[in-house]
Amino acid sequence: MSRVVTGRARVLGDAVNTDYIIASSRKRESLDPEDLRHFLLEAVDPHFAASVREGDILVAGEAFGTGSAMEVAVTVVQAAGIEAVVARSFSRTWFRNAINNGLLPVECDTRGVTEGERIRIEVDERGTRVVDEAGRARPARPLDPFVRSVLDAGGLVPFLRDGPGFESPTP
Repeated sequence: MSRVVTGRARVLGDAVNTDYIIASSRKRESLDPEDLRHFLLEAVDPHFAASVREGDILVAGEAFGTGSAMEVAVTVVQAAGIEAVVARSFSRTWFRNAINNGLLPVECDTRGVTEGERIRIEVDERGTRVVDEAGRARPARPLDPFVRSVLDAGGLVPFLRDGPGFESPTP
């Protein structure tokens, strides 16, 4: 896997839980990410969803995605046009849901990344890096080769469906 994601940093703080990502009250109305994307992070900033542009990258501190294990906390991020989330640490459940849905989660030191800064995420056989506008690379926790394969396929379902050895049941 060799992947490069470039975008505008949208900086959040520590402990952004799943109810901050998408409020429980919104999940009672619908679980459709296309409907919910209009309410992304409204608990943090009511105008955030309207300000998101295709290709933005969420940048957070410690404990991103704690709380509910519902996948909609990942799929709503994707529906907003965000391909990657960079954080100092993730809830293990949110991290796994991101991988299963094909959203790139990157763990590295995010201190010093500024709102609106252009950053580039590079994932290849040498590792994972987050590069800032000045060309300074921040080393990130490496992604396991299996995880990279799942992400390359677009998530767990396409990986299993299109991978070797999977046979569709015949009608």
